[in-house]
Amino acid sequence: MTKHFRTGIVGAVILAAAGIIVAQTPALTRTLVTKGDVSVPGREAVVARVEIAPGGVAGWHTHPGDEISYVMEGAATLMIAGQPPRQVAAGEGFVISAGVVHNAKNDGASAIKLVGVYVVEKGKPLASPASAPAP
Repeated sequence: MTKHFRTGIVGAVILAAAGIIVAQTPALTRTLVTKGDVSVPGREAVVARVEIAPGGVAGWHTHPGDEISYVMEGAATLMIAGQPPRQVAAGEGFVISAGVVHNAKNDGASAIKLVGVYVVEKGKPLASPASAPAP
C-alpha cells in the first residue's frame, strides 16, 4: 500500500466519523426504524425514533428534505428560523420544510421522544449542522 493511498483511507474514515458525530449531538439520538423509496424521483422516506435527553439541545441543523414529526412523550422548545420559539408536547406534531434551520431544547426532567419522518434527497446526510439564525 502506498503512503498516499493509506493517507486517503485514513482521511475518508475520519470524514465518515465526523459525519456521524455532526449528525447527532450527545443529547440527541436518532434510531433508524426504516427507509424506502417514495414517489418523487431521487427522494426517500426515513422513519426514525428521535430522543432528546433532559436538559439537552439538538443543535441548530437542517435536513435535505421535509421533516414531519409526532411527539410521543415529553415536551421541548422548538426553534425554527423566522418563527417565534414554541412548546411542543406529547400528542402534538410539527412540520419543518427542507433546508430550514431549526433546533430543539428539552427543558424538562425527562426525555422527549418523537417519531420523525423525513422525506429527503437520497445520498445526502439526514442532518447537517447549521449556524443559528440572526435574531
